[in-house]
Amino acid sequence: MKRAFLFTGQGSQFAGMGKDLAERFPICRQTFAEADAALGTPLGRLCFEGPEDQLALTANTQPATLAVAIAAFRALGQRPDLAAGHSLGEYSAHVAAGTFCFADALRLVRERGTRMQSAVPPGTGGMVVLRKMGLDEVQALVARVTAGLCEIANYNEPEQIVVSGAIAAMDQVVALAPPKRALKLNVSVPFHCSLLRAAAAGFAQVLERAPMQDPAFPIWCNVDGTPVATAAAARDALQRQFAGAVRWQQTIEGMFDAGVRQFVECGPKATLVGMVRRIALARGVEGVETLAATTADEIAALAAK
Repeated sequence: MKRAFLFTGQGSQFAGMGKDLAERFPICRQTFAEADAALGTPLGRLCFEGPEDQLALTANTQPATLAVAIAAFRALGQRPDLAAGHSLGEYSAHVAAGTFCFADALRLVRERGTRMQSAVPPGTGGMVVLRKMGLDEVQALVARVTAGLCEIANYNEPEQIVVSGAIAAMDQVVALAPPKRALKLNVSVPFHCSLLRAAAAGFAQVLERAPMQDPAFPIWCNVDGTPVATAAAARDALQRQFAGAVRWQQTIEGMFDAGVRQFVECGPKATLVGMVRRIALARGVEGVETLAATTADEIAALAAK
């Protein structure tokens, strides 16, 4: 049975994250100390204590979430057959696979967050999650939007899809959607849509200069939902990921087809394994086991197996 590790993305952060890991595991304390040194800021303290408003700033959220995910991965001390991460989490997956060194990845995602935040003026972009609506319904809804750019940003699971774009278009999506199916997300950036294309071009140049190695195990990329096995392929996928859609459902279905039945999630809190279970249910895939490696107790139990 193949095992995949999954790495949580932005939105899973909270003040206090990683604190129990650092208290329990020396390797986690070392990981946060490395993060502080790499960025020249007390990132660990921000993770452990907040404040929430500072942790929620995209340029802080991204390195903080990556640091917690890698701390959890290191504490677990196990190697998967393959891995994937949701949006930001794809960088954590590549650190786990050795594509990036930890310090370089922290600096990269801080730059990524800064460029995303400054790509669109505050208050002009947003995102909406559509629940209990299939892809055909969402595509038909998007086609009716006339108030501005509206694109599918996240194909998360069969009945959870996220759209992104101009704030007026997001308001129109909520107005046009069936009752209680659309929820505006509390984000200041319209992630994974073409409004970020100019910023993506700039960040692509940053990635070109970043030292990268071939991953030690395949990483399934967001933009194609397929595995990458070389540094060149990883770089290309991450360059396109900045303004491209996250094809998470396609990724998990591809892993099912590749024989993966055990999924372990590393990050601040478990959000992806729930998606895995619902995708498996929709596809009729049996024998799927999902495990969280997000708290010290969870990691200790898994490490003992």
